Order: sequence, then C-alpha cells, then structure tokens
Amino acid sequence: MAGSLQTYHDKRDFGKTPEPKGKVSRKKGNLYMVQKHDATRLHFDFRLELDGVLKSWAVTKGPSLDPSVKRLAVRTEDHPVDYGDFEGVIPSGYGAGTVMLWDTGSWEPQEDPHEGLKKGSLKVTLKGERLKGGFALVRMKNKKGEKRENWLLIKERDGTENEDLDPVKEWPDSVKTGRGFDGIEKKGPTLKEAQTETKRRKDGEKKTASKSSPKSSSKSSARLPAFIEPQLATLDDEPPQGEEWLHEIKYDGYRLIACWAEGRAKLYTRSGKDWTDKYPAIAEALATLPGTGVIDGELVAINDQGHSDFGALQQATKSGDQARLIYYAFDLLKHGRKDWRKQAQDARKDALADLLDGVKDPIRYSDHVVGKGDDVIGKACQMGLEGIISKRADARYQSKRTRAWIKSKCTGNDEFVIGGYRKSDKKGRPFASLLLGEYVDGDLVYRGRVGTGFSEDLMASLSAKMKKLERKTPPFADMPADAKRGAVFLTPDLVGQIAYTEVTSDGHLRHPSFLGLREDKPAKEVTSEKEKMKEAEPAKSSADRSSGDTVAGVKLSSPDKVLYPDQDVTKRDLAEYYAEIAEQMLPHIKDRPVSLVRCPSGRTGSCFFQKHHNAGTPDHMGSVTITEKDGDKGDYLLLGSQKALVSAAQIGALELHIWGARRDNIEKPDRIVFDLDPDEGKDFEDVKKAARDIRDLLAAADLQSFPILTGGKGVHVVIPVERQHDWATVKGFASGFAKRLAQEDPSRFTATMSKAKRKGKIFIDWLRNERGATAICPYSTRARKDAPVATPLTWDELSRASSGADYTLANIRQRLAQLKSDPWADYATVRQSLHKGLLDELLD
Repeated sequence: MAGSLQTYHDKRDFGKTPEPKGKVSRKKGNLYMVQKHDATRLHFDFRLELDGVLKSWAVTKGPSLDPSVKRLAVRTEDHPVDYGDFEGVIPSGYGAGTVMLWDTGSWEPQEDPHEGLKKGSLKVTLKGERLKGGFALVRMKNKKGEKRENWLLIKERDGTENEDLDPVKEWPDSVKTGRGFDGIEKKGPTLKEAQTETKRRKDGEKKTASKSSPKSSSKSSARLPAFIEPQLATLDDEPPQGEEWLHEIKYDGYRLIACWAEGRAKLYTRSGKDWTDKYPAIAEALATLPGTGVIDGELVAINDQGHSDFGALQQATKSGDQARLIYYAFDLLKHGRKDWRKQAQDARKDALADLLDGVKDPIRYSDHVVGKGDDVIGKACQMGLEGIISKRADARYQSKRTRAWIKSKCTGNDEFVIGGYRKSDKKGRPFASLLLGEYVDGDLVYRGRVGTGFSEDLMASLSAKMKKLERKTPPFADMPADAKRGAVFLTPDLVGQIAYTEVTSDGHLRHPSFLGLREDKPAKEVTSEKEKMKEAEPAKSSADRSSGDTVAGVKLSSPDKVLYPDQDVTKRDLAEYYAEIAEQMLPHIKDRPVSLVRCPSGRTGSCFFQKHHNAGTPDHMGSVTITEKDGDKGDYLLLGSQKALVSAAQIGALELHIWGARRDNIEKPDRIVFDLDPDEGKDFEDVKKAARDIRDLLAAADLQSFPILTGGKGVHVVIPVERQHDWATVKGFASGFAKRLAQEDPSRFTATMSKAKRKGKIFIDWLRNERGATAICPYSTRARKDAPVATPLTWDELSRASSGADYTLANIRQRLAQLKSDPWADYATVRQSLHKGLLDELLD
C-alpha cells in the first residue's frame, strides 16, 4: 500500500516555493515530526511517516500534554518524507508563511495503523525530542456539507502526561536550529538553497557546512543538539576523601551549557535561556569544534591575579568587552551520536580533554586532581579562590542535584533573593541596603541586609529594576520588626550574588558584600544549602541508580519529617494520601482558587494561610489572576492535578480551602455553604438535627443539599447551584436564609458571629458565601489532633456519625474501600438555581 503526493504537487509551484518536491519513498520508515507554521493562522502540522509519505494533520492550537484537553486536528494532504526536516519561508500562494521544525523523532503504532485510519481511531506512541508517550487521533463526525476531515489529538494517560506544562509555551523555538520565526525568516532556506539541497540529496553528496562562524548556520545540514539540564553540586563542610574523587577549581561565573553543530553554536544558562547573543566570541570559538556535541562549563572573567571575578564578568557583559572572558569546559555530555552522560565521570573528562586538545582561548579545559581533597581545598583557600568541586570518578551525569558532586567553599559566596530595600537619607543614593532571603520549604526566609559593594552605576541600574517590582506586603514568611521599619518591599524576582564571612546563629549573613545580579538563575531556585542537601541524591556509580523519595513523580524534601506528632504521620504519608485521594478530590478542587493552611514544622508548629501564587510555589501548582477588593490584581493558587495535591503536601499544607466559584467565571458562584458551628458544650446530635432541618427547608424550596463532616466540631451543608447569580445575590440569599432560621428558632440558632450571642446555640455561618471566602475542600486533611479528614457523607450516614471528626488519616482508606458508591454521586448532575420567588422572600 503506497501513499499519494498528487494533491501535494497540484497545490504548489516548485519554481517559487523552497518546499521539497519529493516523491513517494520506497523505504519503510517511522519518522514523526511537528512543524510550527506561521501561515494565515498559526498552527502546528503533525506528521507521521506511513506508506512512503507523511500523513498530516493541522493542529490549530498545538499539542497538549493534558489528557483532558482535546485539540482539533484537521486532516491535510500527504507530504513527501523529504519534508520531514524542512524549515524556511513559503512565499505568497498556498501555505504562505514561515515553517519551523518544532519537534522530531520516531513513532510506533499501538495497533494496525491502516485500520486505525480507516475506522477513525489511530493510537500511536511518540518518541520525539519534546513529545513522548501515547497519543490518540480520533476522527469526528462531519457536519452536513462539511468536506474536511476533522480529528481530535488527545494525550493518553500513561505516565508521560503533564497537566501543568503547556508544550507550546515551554518550547517556542525550533528543535532543529533553536531559532524563532524571525531567525528563520532572516536565515532561510531560500528557494535556491532548497534546490541545491535537493540536488545534493539526489546525488548522494555529503552535506557540508562552513565551520568559520555561527553565521553560516543556514548552510549547515547538521541538527543542533538540544539543551540539557545541568547537574548540580551539594555543599559540604569539607571535600570527600579517597582516590575515587576528582577535585576541580570552583569558578565564580555563569554556568553555561554549550551546544554546537558544524559551524554554529548555542549557549544556554542553567535554566535553558539562550545567551548566545550575549557572548558571540565564545559561541564562535565553540562553533569550530568538530562534529556535533554538548559541553558543560563555566563562563568567567579573569582578573589581574588570574582568578575568576564575578563583578568583572558582569562589567564585561554590559560593556561588550569580552577580551578577558574564558569558557572553562569541565564535562562532555554528547559528541556525535554518542551520549556520554551514561559513562563514568573520569571517562567523560578523558574524552573532553582529547576533544579540546590544541584548542586555544577563549575555550579552556578544566583540569582536576585525583584524591587528596584536604590538600586541594587548602591550596585553593591560600590562593584566595572561592573553593573546589569534588566529583565521584565512577558516577554518570545526572540532570539534578546529587551528592556525586560536592562543593566545598573557602568563604561564603552565594545567591540570595532580593525581597526589598531600605531607603537612604543620603542625597543621590536611591537605597541604603537590600533585604535578602532564600527559600526554605517554599517560604522566603529573611537572611539580613547588604549595604556595600555598589557602584553609582550599579545602584542606578538596580533602583530602576526594583521600582517596577514594588509591592505593599513583605514577601518574606517572617522577619524581625526592626527589618520592616522603613522598608520598601519587592516582588521577589531579582537574585544577587553575595560574598560574606559567615552565617550567624539566627541565620543572618555577617559582613555581606554585593557582587552583582544573577540574571541566569530564577529566584525560586535560590534555596538554602540545607534544602539543597535534603534534595540531593547520594553519590551513585553507573550501576546504582535509585530514584529517591518521590510520590506520583513529585520529589519530596525531608519525606520523613513528622507533620502529625501524635499519629507519627510524616510528609511522605500525607503525600501518599493525596496521591491516592486525587481521583475523588479533584472534581471538587480543580479550577477553584485555593487557600492553604501551611504548617512547615507540623501541626504543633507555627501555621499560616497562603492564597497567592509566588516565586516559591511548586511548579505543579497553577494560578489564576483575580482583581482584589482594593483594585490590585493577585495571582491565586490552583491545584488541578494529582502532582499539585502532592506538591501541597511537600510544602506542609495540612488544609486545602476552596472558593465557591471556578476560574472561568469567577464572579458567578456554583456552590453555597452553610457551616454549622456549635458552641462549646453543644452535643453533636444537636448539630446533626440542625443539618437535617436545613436540608428539609432547602428541599421545600426545591434545593438539593449534601452534608460533609468538616473534620472539626461541625457539619457543612453544601448546595450546588447553576452559575446564574453574582456574589452579592448568593450572599444575600445565604444571609437571609440563616437569619430567618435564627428568628424562627432563636433558642437553637444564631446568625451572628458574636461569641456572646452564640452561647448555647449553633452558629449558622453564612459568611463563606461572599467573594474571596473559602470552605474546606472535601477529603482535605485538617491541622488538628488525630489528623481528621473532611469527609462527604450521605444523609443516612450523617445520622450515624458521632462527631465532625469521625474520619482521620488512620481510617479514611478503610471507609473508601468499603463504599459501594460515591456518597455525593449525584452532586455533579444536580441542576438547580435560586428562583425569583425564593430570592424575593429571602434576599437580605
């Protein structure tokens, strides 16, 4: 069975377009690629090689890694296999616009692909550089008169899905060249180059490219390797001993991953930012290396003493004077077709030394000493160097923090987040000092102030940057009262490199001095060294590759930290509970703004509310921007996946409270909550009877309700409603209902929060129904003794409950295992609203 390219040929004038003409291939292949096409409407062309051609679909919004998202994929004409690496500009006419190779790799069918195309359900496994795992293409029924084939592209749940990562935003540029649309438009290929390349392919000539400069990239046929996330070192008081360790100088510069291919090169920061344009001389030198490859190294500026100098590096970057810049290469990750990351550290360095033999400045090989760690650190400190990095000789390369790499320092020199500044009383000086912090368990912890090390130009530059980040509230979780006085607080986006002599007993820096801004590192990655040590895996040889403490793919720091001392419940226990309960919990919490009660030191330690998304928020948690009462906009937390729930446990969130509205219509609530809060001494039987009475009154008004044990003293009665009314209307109804009930039975109920008026009564708390108010989420734990869980019940089950905290982490699993059906099975299907007669009667 062979494909056809007749339609493809009929639609194109190959005397004008650089697209390959191509023909049906006789070779059997399994190429996969996605091309991002900036045509009349931006779309992504999804292509699979089958029967000698590329079967093609135009995905209007691009692929998604969220299985709940279905992307429209319009079937288009078959394309030649030669189209698989095409990147260039299509002139006016059919398909006019710029084409970028966005992803490439191979694919495997999960069943007979011909049958799948015929019946309209094609399931495939992708092995791309960006998209991996199972995807399904499902054909939709055509509407009357519709000729095009509409399909849906859907990610399968197979462990490779990721609801929190948007691949379109994560990878905006070419997987082939790293260029954006502008770069492709400037650098081709032109029609002439495309025709030349076609002739080369037909003649079987080798593809060649100039190695003189990265500027010749349009003529190179070799694909630039993709960015690789770097391995990170863990701080220790002294270097490890033994002949199995290699020791290198610790450089004070910018960590850069260098990727090169036949005459061009790219430089990436540790977080994946493209900094090639900042250091063209370094890129040009790296582009002369043979073949293709990826190197890990550090860019430094050399001072008069021959040492790396971070301040000089910043000055050289700003001025463009790169004469004193050196790129020290210390690890080989890829070369040609070989992935060196799987090899031992000493083998990688031997190969790197061979590769760089004879290469001159500004590229240098970073040499090492085997063993004698104490001697090496001693000499480094005598020379005034920052310290050393020790690397286990038999360990493979891992893109994370491990104890296979250990850093030992002579003096303090670290990154800190800038969370504010103190105003200066000196004329012309924009600030007196900067307020510094670092993240611990997700909180920005105050580490003191730095007031030295600033030139006039640096102060002016910093002041301009900080002006844009000013905010009303401190970003620090806690800070001394004297530090707050006269402070201007900032959104914690800026990172400073700080030298200091030591850290005091209260965690503050002694004699700090500002060295420069770290533009290569996101603020949320600036964590304390203790935190890094918690996260670091032990040193492993290539034969020892355990995955560490993870739950549902989320890395836990201090997994054995006890959060509920009386029950000996650890962070790992809580994370595993949230991973297990996610299926039941997500329908209630997904897409709703969430407030967390966080207790980083456990239930008996200090706890605090967090409702805003900030720089320290785990990556799996989302956000929604909401206009607050004062008119400011705030980014509120969203927990929309199993990983997000587990991440909540990772940062010590013992309670999850939800809004009564969802993100897509935040001004129209879809649930009403009455919280029955009994006065001390009231029997729980009274609470249950009150809940049933409220149920009956609501039923008389044609409103179905559902009970939930709160995990505390009381019960919530929850009413799902259609999103027809605003907050004022819903709040007015809830207030009127509660006050009417209190008026009719004042001996039992009160609708007033005043403690004096609540004595001996049950407070019907209707205040949870105003904008910004929250209620405990079903199946959330509570920060209370016995680790109780807010548990949905049927009304029959409520009659048998003995307290609002009947269910805990100790017995909730047993309850769920014994259930024959969801106690709130009807909740999602209820369609009811507050009708006009009811509102006229009860609107407060």
